[in-house]
Amino acid sequence: MPDSRNSPLRFSLDLALSGKGAPAKAVYDASLKSADAALAWLRGQAAEKSLELLGIPARTDDVKVARKVAAGIKGSKTVAVLGIGGSSLGGQALTALREKPGVEFHDNPDPFSWDAALKRFDLKKTHFIAISKSGGTAETLMQVLTAAEALKKAGVKSLKKHFTIITEPHQSALADFAGAIGAARLDHPTGIGGRYSVLTVVGVLPALLMGIDVKALRAGAAAVLAETLAAKSAAGSPAATGAALHHALASEGKLATTILWPYADHLAVFGGWWRQLWAESLGKDGKGSTPVSVLGPVDQHSQLQLFRDGPGNALFTILTVDTKGKGPVTPRAAAKSLKLDYLAGKRLGDLVEAESRATAQTLFKNGRPVREIHVPQVNAFDMGALMMHFMLETIIMGRLMGVDPFNQPGVEEGKVLARQYLAEG
Repeated sequence: MPDSRNSPLRFSLDLALSGKGAPAKAVYDASLKSADAALAWLRGQAAEKSLELLGIPARTDDVKVARKVAAGIKGSKTVAVLGIGGSSLGGQALTALREKPGVEFHDNPDPFSWDAALKRFDLKKTHFIAISKSGGTAETLMQVLTAAEALKKAGVKSLKKHFTIITEPHQSALADFAGAIGAARLDHPTGIGGRYSVLTVVGVLPALLMGIDVKALRAGAAAVLAETLAAKSAAGSPAATGAALHHALASEGKLATTILWPYADHLAVFGGWWRQLWAESLGKDGKGSTPVSVLGPVDQHSQLQLFRDGPGNALFTILTVDTKGKGPVTPRAAAKSLKLDYLAGKRLGDLVEAESRATAQTLFKNGRPVREIHVPQVNAFDMGALMMHFMLETIIMGRLMGVDPFNQPGVEEGKVLARQYLAEG
């Protein structure tokens, strides 16, 4: 069972609910009241076990199966994960926790990159994990079929040793491929969309191969879920207050963009997963806000000018980790000889911590709402907590907006047209 540690995440809305950029108190309070109803809905879903995502952190059976499959793959020199969107971005975000090399993610089907990868691989020592919820994702299927052909040309006789398939337990092209070659297969949960699947076998199998503690990952998610469901009101739930803040700003026409600004290199890959989660879940019916992920301190030098003095219709979420007192120290004598006394004896992490505070204050003083989230470190428990927070915040925001946060009709339309154009060609 997941351990009972509390969520490590610390939140502050002080710079979002005060100052020139804050939503009107009455508007925020109304959004918060609506979030109470959304929380009640979540509690009902958990009690009835009707929202599959909420049961994932407590599961152990699927991890046991994934461990057995991983044991059969670990002898491979390279593991290439094939998938796109939610089938890949969650696993890529988990590379922040990587302990072992050898796992690569090939999501964008660029013909030149994929051709180069197939030529680079030692194919007889390469294993392909193909992930598609529906089993009919054209990009992934083309990668699978071309990889199989490359293996055959390399003299591989038994394809089943080189493929593991993750897809829903029903008939599909990918399932048929797995059956035809006798490949190992794991079931993609039918009630969980790709962008919410990172805590399932979709993320767990690559995580195991990267040496990540998946028990701790799920425990972190369980801690946030438990605190959210136990909150007496929306005001006591960071996921609900985060959604209410977004909704209040949107109600006043102040939310064209929501910006996630992590101050840690390890969390740069997290932004790709979060962008899909927010955009695909909430961009519907003429509603939504564009998610943008930047990285501090580097984007202070590339984008802060726009963020401070541009249109001013964004919410900023500054995401920090414990950096103060960490990293190499600046030699006192060398710094003072260059008249850099303010750097003398300081560590690199001290600079990063100071810059994150400076960015938050600069934005706030110029009428930009700023939410601050602090996570002690980028480890499996904290990452699981962070991922569950943003999934719950997104779901609650969907309820407040009156859109279904689980479907993606625009994506499906694009898939249909792409198949049509291929057939016509």
